[in-house]
Amino acid sequence: MDAATDRELRREDAERIAAICADVGDDPHRMMDILRAVQDDLRWISPPVMQLIADRAGLSRIAVEGVVSFYAFLSQVPKGRITIRLCDDIIDRFAGMPAVAAAFEAALGIKVGETSADGAVSLEYTPCIGLCDQAPAAMVNDIVLTQLTPDRVAEVAAALRGGQRPEDLISHEFDDLSPHDRATRQVKNNIRHAGASLLCPVPDGAGLQRALDMTPGRIIEEIEASGLRGCGGAGFATGRKWRFAAAAEAERRVIICNADEGEPGTFKDRVLLTERPHLLIEGMTIAARAVGATDGILYLRGEYVYLRELIEEVLQDRRDRGLLGQGIGGAEFDFDIRLQLGAGAYICGEEGALISSCEGLPGEPKTRPPFPVTQGYLGLPTVVNNVETFCHAARILDKGAQWFFDMGHEGSHGTKLFSVSGDCLNPGIYELPYGLSVRDLLAMAGGEDAAAVAVGGASGTMIARDQFDRTLSFDDLSTAGAVVIFNGSRNILEIVEYYMSFFVHESCGYCTPCRVGNVFLQKAIGKFRDGLANPEDIDYLKDLSGTIIETSRCGLGTTSPNPILTTLENFPLIYAATVKPSKDRIRASFDIQSAIDSARHLAKRRSTIFDEDFSK
Repeated sequence: MDAATDRELRREDAERIAAICADVGDDPHRMMDILRAVQDDLRWISPPVMQLIADRAGLSRIAVEGVVSFYAFLSQVPKGRITIRLCDDIIDRFAGMPAVAAAFEAALGIKVGETSADGAVSLEYTPCIGLCDQAPAAMVNDIVLTQLTPDRVAEVAAALRGGQRPEDLISHEFDDLSPHDRATRQVKNNIRHAGASLLCPVPDGAGLQRALDMTPGRIIEEIEASGLRGCGGAGFATGRKWRFAAAAEAERRVIICNADEGEPGTFKDRVLLTERPHLLIEGMTIAARAVGATDGILYLRGEYVYLRELIEEVLQDRRDRGLLGQGIGGAEFDFDIRLQLGAGAYICGEEGALISSCEGLPGEPKTRPPFPVTQGYLGLPTVVNNVETFCHAARILDKGAQWFFDMGHEGSHGTKLFSVSGDCLNPGIYELPYGLSVRDLLAMAGGEDAAAVAVGGASGTMIARDQFDRTLSFDDLSTAGAVVIFNGSRNILEIVEYYMSFFVHESCGYCTPCRVGNVFLQKAIGKFRDGLANPEDIDYLKDLSGTIIETSRCGLGTTSPNPILTTLENFPLIYAATVKPSKDRIRASFDIQSAIDSARHLAKRRSTIFDEDFSK
């Protein structure tokens, strides 16, 4: 390549980057949109590109680099024109992902973590992509492939090498399909039980129409009377949150939908986004009416990029029908929503980190107080609720508070969407009233041979058979929706070690207890798995977990030790069976073979003392 051609290419890239920045008004708060578009276009974000973006947005290059380096889907090294991301969730592993990964490596001639020499394809692992009910799964650029097998991998690799687009793997008529058909061709919704609120037949716009005839204060009263609590895990009273935001002194307020469900084993919002997108937008619009908001953001996790066109179509349809935008429903009520895509960061499920990401920053949690309801997005009063919560709000305005209040369990009203996966016959979505037992849900899902159940996913509670009669409710086993089933053939410590590795990978790194403490916990669990733990190590796990919980800045650190603490409590014999008491003051955790490995490597010979087969 001669210098003139090189200069021409750089000039073309600069023009494309300038156009991308101009599309969002060179707004630094839209940095996520800029960087995602550049990544898709150029397949990486180089230092000169960062400088160009920084100049356009009025930032330093370091500020842009800070955002690029934070998100897993943004890269500072060239990626292939096709990037294949293999889901590395524990469910995918148990479902056969190791064989699928090996098949990809063999077919593509590269290892996981590498890019082919011709720049055609990159192969890498990624954490849970919200498809545990149809594992093993992978993303191929923006296309999702599910229930993969080594044979299917060979077909996929051959098609891609033959010049087919990732879209052609779904259908050769992909471009002619509707956005909804494109989504459902890629992913099955697996709705196993449709309940009385969200997955039953739902009228179009009934809740919003009623809300337009009510005062904002009356809407909030209706939500409060229903007993609706946030469905993302924390369970904060929804009406109370809305009331705080409405009361905050401000000229502008913001509604944000948290569609960044990254908890391993959770995929309920994925189904609602596919099957009830209008209900979601209706719920957000009702919330805007209640608190006096004019601006909305729907934050969609990067792994759900295949739903982008469907959601954009729904937003435009509602604008065209006068249900979004200016003068909604003929009233003096203006509210619109923009779609914000994430880029692969579990921490952005925490509302402060999500707000930071919406502002074009690294997804780091914000210090509290102030709370988002008084100072959130760009310092404005902000309501953040998840997909399920907004959908319930729309149904409450349609059917009335008493209707919702009468379903469920004391303190846990209404229905709940449970994402069931793992060792069961019928993985998928179950909409059921709060208050049913784990045992009843297992029977419905065909998971009666379960030996352990992770309620709430990685950050929830792992229970054993003697606790299967406990209830799924805010006052007993609270969950954002994930119910992961493990039969007696699974190694509990392997599951715990995976969950801890997930938290190590997904920590934002801001605070030391979470950044360092989870690494120590993961290594300690490795000692138990290797048979190198002492009885004292059990106390070490408890003490370190307590320190992380007490001193971490956000919810990730306060829940990350849960896999260890709940299995210590509910599966104590598993830990007791792996520990070795100290002998002659020598801790079992000291492994002489590991200790001299580096010496063997440097000396290029084995040990005459510690290698038993040296003389053979």
